[in-house]
Amino acid sequence: MTRGGAKNEQPDGPERKCIATGEVQPKHGLIRFVVGPDNMIVPDLLEKLPGRGIWVSSDRAALEIAVGKKLFARAAKQPVTLPDDLVNLIEAALVNRVTSLLAMARKSGDAVAGYEKVKDWLSKDQADVLIQASDGSERGKNKLSTPYQGSFIGWLTSNELGLAFGRETVIHAALGTGGLCKRVVEEAARLQGLRA
Repeated sequence: MTRGGAKNEQPDGPERKCIATGEVQPKHGLIRFVVGPDNMIVPDLLEKLPGRGIWVSSDRAALEIAVGKKLFARAAKQPVTLPDDLVNLIEAALVNRVTSLLAMARKSGDAVAGYEKVKDWLSKDQADVLIQASDGSERGKNKLSTPYQGSFIGWLTSNELGLAFGRETVIHAALGTGGLCKRVVEEAARLQGLRA
């Protein structure tokens, strides 16, 4: 407790300020950009590129504001150029990131696909995350429920899920407790902001 009885709440990890909204939030809800050697703005999804980070909320509206109002140049304090269709490029890169992480989880045995396998994992409390294709049948999707205190991902298409599991399409998938679980959920949440 601090003076006056107010609770001293610690943030959930490092926080950054969005250049479009001005909100300070945990960095896992933001997308980092850096200025490349040719003054081109480069999305840094892995947050490992050198240079001063420019942070924007992982939200389509915030990204469009940042592009439309030329906030990247203001934040970089220099003239910059933006790739054509930056928002859609970021969405495609996040889809690739999430499907790659899911593919790694599948290879390590921490993810399964198919209605019966997912139902089995849910009944045995092996699943922490229920994943269902956004374009799947509502009737079929309603037969499975999110694990207790687990997460739900429902904004990938059946073709995108199919890429992760080495099939043409996947409607139902589950992710178990493992090293990649938290990363998949965080990256999928960033993608959701661009698709909402």
